[in-house]
Amino acid sequence: MFSDHQLAPYAAQSAQSKGRRFSEPAPNSRSEFQRDRDRIIHSTAFRRLEYKTQVFVNHEGDLFRTRLTHSIEVAQIARSIARNLSLNEDLVEAISLAHDLGHTPFGHAGQDALNACMKDYGGFEHNLQSLRVVDVLEERYASFEGLNLTFEAREGILKHCSLNNAKQLGELGLRFIDKTQPSLEAQLTNLADEIAYNNHDIDDGLRSGLITESQLMEVDCYARFRREVDSTYPGISGRRAISETIRRMINLLIMDLISTSEKRIADCKPQSIADVRSMPAMIAFSDGMYQEAKALKSFLYEHLYRHYLVNRMSNKAKNTVRELFTLMMAEPSLVPPDYRVARQDDQTQLLQARRIADYIAGMTDRFAIREHRRLYLIEEV
Repeated sequence: MFSDHQLAPYAAQSAQSKGRRFSEPAPNSRSEFQRDRDRIIHSTAFRRLEYKTQVFVNHEGDLFRTRLTHSIEVAQIARSIARNLSLNEDLVEAISLAHDLGHTPFGHAGQDALNACMKDYGGFEHNLQSLRVVDVLEERYASFEGLNLTFEAREGILKHCSLNNAKQLGELGLRFIDKTQPSLEAQLTNLADEIAYNNHDIDDGLRSGLITESQLMEVDCYARFRREVDSTYPGISGRRAISETIRRMINLLIMDLISTSEKRIADCKPQSIADVRSMPAMIAFSDGMYQEAKALKSFLYEHLYRHYLVNRMSNKAKNTVRELFTLMMAEPSLVPPDYRVARQDDQTQLLQARRIADYIAGMTDRFAIREHRRLYLIEEV
């Protein structure tokens, strides 16, 4: 483990954190960012990620990625990159583990449906919801609501944010208004997320049979490494060949990100995290690797995310979220007491909608399916 004095001068230093929303005594046996990570791991929202899926709905199979396994994979990739760049590993791990806490059930389909439902009530952004989870919704500590994470962890969780919402966030939202940068740790984790989901969606897509290796051989990056694996290990096939190919693709992306970022950092010469915030983004792929990653992403959109079987499940997922929201807004008495607003009038409609969105966003895939059955099928209780 690196201590702060082993980090680059422009890395996020735990001892120089911008602090927490509620003042607390400094931890004795761990850094501030380690405390953040530990609080995230022990949170209810983190445990729920086990039953929230990436592309496939939870009941479709036990071997597909969940939001939990994805977050762990992002953390592994991000820590590896951070160590090579002398950045703060504990902070990137905290951001990685928390970045999907606000995701709805049913992946992006659920998010899109909930955003549409919330159109007249401020919309729904999963990054903003992740922040809401750690700032407000978690109930674990007597002295404050939420997890009371450091500014740096909260900054990294909030990867994207609309301008209107940014204006409500004080200092945390300023970078979206002023168009400045977050810490290098936050920049790094964002791209580690991309590395993880692109490559692991290939694995899940092949495992499901929705995409084939013959289709993937049209993607230069995959085809190049698949031929290399065949040459190095004659006769290899099946899962071992696929895993070896994907492993090499991930390694290529990581090494390119490290080398390109090292060059950008050397060119910009930041001397502190304040310099990082005022300079252009420094964590990036090379132009060539960016194009390869873009081609891979395009392939996945065309052949996996828009596959007719995925579309069928996505459509059912959207209907489930939409019908839950519509019924609960019409009859708030159907919502658990903790998610009800006492008075029901025009002034409280927005607050009631937000609490219902909190309830639905916190559901796992299987709980959302069960809740929908309870509310719509007479034989369910």
